[in-house]
Amino acid sequence: MASAQELVQSCSNIFTLPEIYFRVRDVVDNHDSTMDDLANALKLDPAISARLLKIVNSPFYGFPKQIDTITRAVNLIGMQAVSDLVTATTIGRTFTGMTTEVMDLSAYWRKSVLSALMAGKIAKACSIDDSERFFIEGLLRDIGHLVLYQTIPQRAQSALIEAGNLGTPLAEVEQSSIGCDFAEVGAELIRSWGMPVQIEQAIRHQLSPDEAGEYALHASIVHLAGVIADYSELPKAQIPPILPFHLYALQTTQFKDSNRPALLTEAHAALEETLALFSPMAMAA
Repeated sequence: MASAQELVQSCSNIFTLPEIYFRVRDVVDNHDSTMDDLANALKLDPAISARLLKIVNSPFYGFPKQIDTITRAVNLIGMQAVSDLVTATTIGRTFTGMTTEVMDLSAYWRKSVLSALMAGKIAKACSIDDSERFFIEGLLRDIGHLVLYQTIPQRAQSALIEAGNLGTPLAEVEQSSIGCDFAEVGAELIRSWGMPVQIEQAIRHQLSPDEAGEYALHASIVHLAGVIADYSELPKAQIPPILPFHLYALQTTQFKDSNRPALLTEAHAALEETLALFSPMAMAA
């Protein structure tokens, strides 16, 4: 048996965020920082600056006029939004060189980006302020599996097969056969990166949002988005009429499942363009 912390520590040299992430975080966390300070920090990494301009000029934001400088981009979308975009793009950069024999990385990132889109759309549909901030939490929802498949690939794959054969939740099988589940491992990785606590807690408690305390809303939205993403690309015959949403998550967000088809259609419509902006394959291009 292995603990989540042990698994993360064993691959800490692989999953390392670039310096630009921490530089931007330092600026954003300093209440005395200005927009110019953030723009100047970003300009030290031309690749990230170029990626940010591409995102800001994409349908993801939909500005009517071309944004041609980092300074203008920062002033238009604000410090926190820029910080979130840097997080998303640096995560993509971190995993560009990852290889695994038993995991379909393209399928993994496709579902992660779909979960990210759904998290933002669920938050917006529930009239939650700063709904776009939930994109990052949705994107990181399943990141623990990258650690599991990098460190103990055969055991991770066996757990997936066993869960499918038994019709048992994957996290339960991982707990019994590995000693921890993907949510714990993902939360430990995020904690090791020094990310904001609401992101770590959202990932840690996505399977049990009623245990997330003050971060219950974050965990609930990640839970809902994850369940929808898990079932969305299955053959129709395999999709149950009622998805296994945690009742607490539904109560906390006031999400109406009747809205799911329309939101999912919107998310799928934006999926390919968003993948081209945030996935590791896009970072390597």
